[in-house]
Amino acid sequence: MNRPLQADLAFDLPAQAESPHRLTSWSPDAWPVDAGWTGVVDQFFNSGAGRNLADFMQRRLAAGAVVYPPAPLRALALTRLADVRIVILGQDPYHGLDQAEGLAFSVAPGVRIPPSLRNIHKELLRDGCLAQAPASGSLSAWATRGVLLLNSSLTVEDGLPASHAKQGWEVLTDAVLATVAAQAPACVYLLWGAHAQAKAPLIMQTASSHGREALVLKANHPSPLSALRPPVPFIGCGHFSLARQWLAERGAVVDWSLP
Repeated sequence: MNRPLQADLAFDLPAQAESPHRLTSWSPDAWPVDAGWTGVVDQFFNSGAGRNLADFMQRRLAAGAVVYPPAPLRALALTRLADVRIVILGQDPYHGLDQAEGLAFSVAPGVRIPPSLRNIHKELLRDGCLAQAPASGSLSAWATRGVLLLNSSLTVEDGLPASHAKQGWEVLTDAVLATVAAQAPACVYLLWGAHAQAKAPLIMQTASSHGREALVLKANHPSPLSALRPPVPFIGCGHFSLARQWLAERGAVVDWSLP
């Protein structure tokens, strides 16, 4: 694939004249990614799983499905593989109009902040990692600083959570996780909820086999339904300061600030 490379950290959505807020065509070769990701991304789209996903997506788009986000690979465009020091793993994109911006838990600037993200802001404040609540729900600033905001499934249909789960995206995102675990000298993985925590064995086994350091931190999902419940409530987990301290001990600086 002759895909465009992400030359800098400013991200422009692919041209989608009909709507800048939804996916209107299946064009993975036109979606920019950082050069470090091209091997794993192209290998996936050239595989059987990638072709099956393409067939599924083309059928859904042809049927008139409203699919988000407009740029499914945005996390791999904004965050350079060489810079990844933290991974936050989500399940699938937000399924409401204008919400999904291709980064796990993040919404586009100006969009009302969803409840799970409000709890993330609340824990950042409680954990001493923010001085005040952010005005925006966009986490793109983190993505440019080495925080990979990755969903397991990279697209979703309007109003239908998990509608694109188990259609092939997980093959790619598991490969992305394995690539990070194999190459990042030291990386923190924030796994919130059972879905994300199921990836812990893949991460730990890959990191161990490649002699890399990995800190896996687990807590409940930040959703209001589980954020305060046992066994490990999200509110009070302290993951943000723990990640910052662990990486600082290894010479890496973490900046959790948000505009």
